[in-house]
Parts: sequence; C-alpha cells; structure tokens
Amino acid sequence: MNKDNIVLIGMPGAGKSTVGVVLAKKLGYAFVDADLVIQSRAGKLLHEIISERGVEGFWKVEESVGESLEVERTVIATGGSAVYGERAMRHYKQIGTVVYLALPLENIRDRLGDLAERGVTLKDGQDLRDLYAERQPLYERYADIKVECKELSIREIVGKIASLI
Repeated sequence: MNKDNIVLIGMPGAGKSTVGVVLAKKLGYAFVDADLVIQSRAGKLLHEIISERGVEGFWKVEESVGESLEVERTVIATGGSAVYGERAMRHYKQIGTVVYLALPLENIRDRLGDLAERGVTLKDGQDLRDLYAERQPLYERYADIKVECKELSIREIVGKIASLI
C-alpha cells in the first residue's frame, strides 16, 4: 500500500485545515479536509449530524469516512475526534505518516470560540479541559511525528513538517 500521504491529527483549533492547505501547496500534494467530506457525504453540517445522531453516532460516520479515504500524495486534515475511530486511524497509518499538531489547552481555548457551532463533540457534562485530557493520549498513541505548534507561525509549522517527512 502506498504511504505517501500526510495525515494531520490534533485538537479542534490546532490548525489542521490551515496547515494542511499550505503544506499541500508546498509539497505539490492534493488536500482533503475529512470534515468537509463528512458534510458532503451526509448532506449536512457537522453540528447537524451531531444533534441528529449524537456524539457517538457522529464518530461512527467520521470513522466510516476515514477508513474509506483512498488517496495518494495527499495531505489529509482529520476532524479532532478522528482518533476515536480505531479502524480509521489504522487505515490512516497504513496510507500515510500521521502528524500530531500539538497545542496547549489555553491556545486551543483562545482559537475555538463556540464549540457547538464548530462541531466539537462533547459528551454530556464534558468541558474543553476534559476533552483535551481525554484526547491527548490518543493523539500521542497514533502519531508518527509530533509537532509542538505553540508560538510557531503556519509557515514555520509547515517547514518543520516538510523537513521531518
């Protein structure tokens, strides 16, 4: 199987889509935003899918989309909750290098704004700090490469990833 893709994982607001587009341009790769593929296939916005199917129902849709992506020479920006889908993450690791864009909680909080509108999957009673604590070990587990993004510009993050790939 071809492993020439780059798969970006990390918290919502970490910059996966923005970094992904710039990285794809720099490398001459295609770009796929998994959240947009989900919306396109479902014919609904992320927060609409979540309110209709619930958090875990959304994760199933996200996992199904993730494990079905068959691309080459592509930068894939996953949704922040992609790491809950074990089959999708196994697929991503088979087809590419998984890069974790790590950012401290305070930076994530500053960037996010309205969590519901962003389509962030929070379970009942869960806040951003809980979500961050729950997901960090998963991002670490699946990452082939971890990039600390605090105080780095988009260009610096892209340069760092390109030099490590």
